[in-house]
Amino acid sequence: MANHKSALKRIRANEAKRLRNRYQHKTTRTFIKRLKSVTDKTEAQELLKTVTSMIDKLAKKNIIHKNNAANKKSKLTKLVNALA
Repeated sequence: MANHKSALKRIRANEAKRLRNRYQHKTTRTFIKRLKSVTDKTEAQELLKTVTSMIDKLAKKNIIHKNNAANKKSKLTKLVNALA
C-alpha cells in the first residue's frame, strides 16, 4: 500500500475513473446490441446517431482505440443501411 498522501489520492482518483470508464463502455455495448436487434430502418437510424456519438466519446477519452471506434461505426452503418 502507498505511503504518501498524493499516492493515496491518485489511487482513489484512478479507481473512480476506472469505474466511470467501465460504466460508459458497458452502456455503449448495450446500445450497440440494441441497435443490432432493431428491424425498423428509421428507428435504427436514430439509434445509430446516439451510438455513433457514444463510440466517438469513448475514443476521445482513450477508453477504446480510435481505429476500433472507426471499425465499429463502419460496421454499424453498413448494418443500418442494409435494412429494408
